Amino acid sequence: MKRILVISPSGEVYNHDNVRWYRHKDIQRSINHYHNIGDAFVFDSSLKLLNYDKLDALEIANPDLTQIDRINAEYDYVFLRGSNYVHKDMVWDQAADVLKRLKIPVIAWGIGAQAPVKGKIELSEETKTVLRIMADSTTSIGVRGAYSAQVLWDLGIKNIRIVGCPTAFRRNNPDLNIHLPPLETIRTAGITVRREVSSTYARDIQQYLTFHRDLVKSLAGRFDVVLMAQGEVEEKKIVLGTAEQREEAFKALRADKQVNDWYLDETMEKLHRERLFYSDVVADYENLVQQKDLVLGYRLHGNLMALANGVPSIYFTYDSRTVEFAETYQIPSFDVFSGKEFRLEDYWDQSLFDKFNRAYHHTYREMHQFLVENGADTKMQPVMRRSEFRELQAA
Repeated sequence: MKRILVISPSGEVYNHDNVRWYRHKDIQRSINHYHNIGDAFVFDSSLKLLNYDKLDALEIANPDLTQIDRINAEYDYVFLRGSNYVHKDMVWDQAADVLKRLKIPVIAWGIGAQAPVKGKIELSEETKTVLRIMADSTTSIGVRGAYSAQVLWDLGIKNIRIVGCPTAFRRNNPDLNIHLPPLETIRTAGITVRREVSSTYARDIQQYLTFHRDLVKSLAGRFDVVLMAQGEVEEKKIVLGTAEQREEAFKALRADKQVNDWYLDETMEKLHRERLFYSDVVADYENLVQQKDLVLGYRLHGNLMALANGVPSIYFTYDSRTVEFAETYQIPSFDVFSGKEFRLEDYWDQSLFDKFNRAYHHTYREMHQFLVENGADTKMQPVMRRSEFRELQAA
């Protein structure tokens, strides 16, 4: 068993390896604060893949550097919770100063790069320094996909392993397979919604929002749907706020010209009043997707939570992150900027999900190897390569 630290924990831990937002019962404390509960999915999933007997957070915002010697003596390794860290606006606080003093491994676990709509990715010297320190401290650095791997390779970091995201493996099932039932038997669907999106990464906000709106309405007319939000302030107020806050949220949405013109029509408002879901507890999302026949939409980790539980999911891609996730796992995906019509029937194809099944098996093996080679005590099971399996059969 290990004594471990985490950078950027994104939630409080309860019952050893479960995560919820800080003081989640005190809703009013964070009702006006945006936090992406998808980050808590990653943290929660990471813990579920590790054996450890002590877990603490490594402070990088206001660190006490006099404690580094104690940390080196008392802990086995540090891991950086997977997220979108590699982009031009990333702020690392005093991470570089802390990491330079550490003598224990710093495991970067499923980190990703974000490409802008125009031009090449630009990184600060601070980001480059932090990445190189982590890469030098371990056998390998884990990234979510090929684009992120290329960004690091161009920085001279070559001990890279593509591991995807811990959320995919949270059930710790190396034999997971998605088997599609007949489409006519599908009754319930979760739609992972993302109203807020940056024009830095999504090239046409009008097209994004109008397609989003029309997709939700189309699916709502076909299935019993739940709209799964992940942390926008107005959506939180609609679900968890007081009656007054709920109406304030709708007023704020209508006051946003883009949302009012391209997203929140009468039908969408009704759906948000009656079918919107949000929680500060990761387990609530897992319980929800387990009750659905299908989950699809815009949220990386909401969709991945469904797939991890054997529920078919389709990604709607709009930036480099969503494309990279879909490519890593070969998840059936639809480009919202393609100008094409989305037809669910075109994606309800077992051969498409068989590509996911194979990619999942491969990436599970890569994730296991990544953790083992970096000294993490993992619950993940070793998976043989096909060549090893054939050799065993021949023997």
